Amino acid sequence: TQTMPKVDLICGPGNSFVTEAKKQVFGSVGIDGIYGPTETLLLADHSSNPTLCAADLIAQAEHAYEAKPILITTSTKLAEDVKKEIYIRLVNLPRSVIAQSSIENNGAIIVVQNNDEMIRFSNLFAPEHVSLITENPQELLSKINNAGAIFMGEFSHEVLGDYVAGPSHVMPTGGAAKYSS
Repeated sequence: TQTMPKVDLICGPGNSFVTEAKKQVFGSVGIDGIYGPTETLLLADHSSNPTLCAADLIAQAEHAYEAKPILITTSTKLAEDVKKEIYIRLVNLPRSVIAQSSIENNGAIIVVQNNDEMIRFSNLFAPEHVSLITENPQELLSKINNAGAIFMGEFSHEVLGDYVAGPSHVMPTGGAAKYSS
C-alpha cells in the first residue's frame, strides 16, 4: 500500500478479516499460518463437574460468533446437566449474545458409548484445544494424536492457555492439528 511498507512475513492471530488477508497475500509474502475460528473439545465422563464443563465451553464460545465449543461425553446425565448450566450462566455474561450464538450455531454436546469413541472423534476433529476431564485423564493422553494443546484434568481450564501460556492463538485450527500439532 502507499501507507505501509512491504514486509517479508505476516504473523499472529486475528479475526476473519486478518485470515482472509493472509489468504490473499500467500505466495507474495510469508505467513505463519491460517488460524481460526477457535475451537475447544472437552472429553468428559460421569466424574466431570458440569458447572466447570459449562464454564469452559462458555469461555471458548464468547471469543467469537464462529468459535466451536464442543463436549463429547460418555454420560447422558452430564450432557443434560452441562446444557442446563450453560443457559444458567449465559444470562449474566457480558458477551452473552456472542457466546449463545456460538454455542447454538457451532457448538455441540455429543454422547458416545465409551472412551475409545471420544478419542476417535477427537483425533478426526483435530482441534486446537482438547481438555481431558475424566476420572483418569492420564489414561487418554497417549491416545490423543491430533491436537494443538491438551489440558489435563478438571482444574486445567483451556482459558489458562489463552491468557497465561500465550501460544494458543497461533495453534492449528480447522483440523490442521492433523499435520501441524
